[in-house]
Amino acid sequence: MSRPARLVASLDAPLPVTGFESAPSLVSGPGARFLVQRDDTHLIVRELAGWEPVSTIRFPAPWPPGFGSWAVSPDAGLAVFAGRHALSAVDRSGRVRWELRHPCWAGCAGHPDASAYVDDRNHRYSGSGSAAFAADGKVVWAHVPGPSADGDEGGEEWLVLDAADGTVLARTGTGTVAAGSVHVPHPDPGQMGLTIGEGQDGSPLRWGRWDGRELTVDTFGGEDRVLLAVSPSGDRLLTVTHDQDTLAVHRTADGSVAAALDADAIPPHPAAAAEDAEDDEARAWFDYEGGFVDEDTVVAGTVESDEESGPARHWLADPASPRPPDRIAYPVEVSGPPRALGEGTWYTASAVGSALLVWTL
Repeated sequence: MSRPARLVASLDAPLPVTGFESAPSLVSGPGARFLVQRDDTHLIVRELAGWEPVSTIRFPAPWPPGFGSWAVSPDAGLAVFAGRHALSAVDRSGRVRWELRHPCWAGCAGHPDASAYVDDRNHRYSGSGSAAFAADGKVVWAHVPGPSADGDEGGEEWLVLDAADGTVLARTGTGTVAAGSVHVPHPDPGQMGLTIGEGQDGSPLRWGRWDGRELTVDTFGGEDRVLLAVSPSGDRLLTVTHDQDTLAVHRTADGSVAAALDADAIPPHPAAAAEDAEDDEARAWFDYEGGFVDEDTVVAGTVESDEESGPARHWLADPASPRPPDRIAYPVEVSGPPRALGEGTWYTASAVGSALLVWTL
């Protein structure tokens, strides 16, 4: 069955959207919410009170878009850029508060600034890492290239850094060869998730715990789970298998699977030709996006598998329930996957991607 969605807010992007790298996103943390968009030279952070913009901060970016990712502190006082050669922390005044150089993701000997590599294909399409702030903003977690277990270049590391000055507080090898990575914060400042994409080779998931003295890391789901989200309580994790066949809810305490939802529960797209409906090519699979609308309900999309047939579909499900997922019915056209905000809400892009639409049931 379908469940109607109600529009809560429509948030215009600060800038025109010219492609994936300039797409806006919503960042929600303890007591704060920001609309964030990257342009050629800055990271624009629009602070929201409720759903109304109240101020805009512009963080100068140390390199062009397409050469790294970013993270914003919970109070929007600091932005950390994770690039090909370094982590760079920029404060509201535009000053670089600290920088941590690391081996180049593209394997070069190093460059003094971005102008020396922006036209290099190896740098644009190299592997990459990521960074994220803990829930209280006091530490930054970062996935970077580093020495391997035997001390040679070529390994990868997970770092915990003091957000104030960039001091490395802890580090451990990840044992991975990343095409890219994404951090997934936990409400507890001492915990963080890291999902690492290795292309066709797999998707290792690392779960870190930092008690202020020691960093311990668990591996959940072997090499086959992409971490999507943490539940509002922090007690559960949402993953999708690397082959996109199964969503699962895990217990954060030990990574065990509490409930799972197979993509076979999703019917073929109604616009698929009748003769294709039984074909594997018409079969739905889950996107590498999704999250918790509330503690028990997850939102997920089958956008990638639907694109050949017609409008993309979004789904609400309780993986622990035998009831099949409900398709979300929107009153207007949307685009892209759904992204959960908790508190009973999620957001999508508008049909042309120039606004973010916030939804509830």
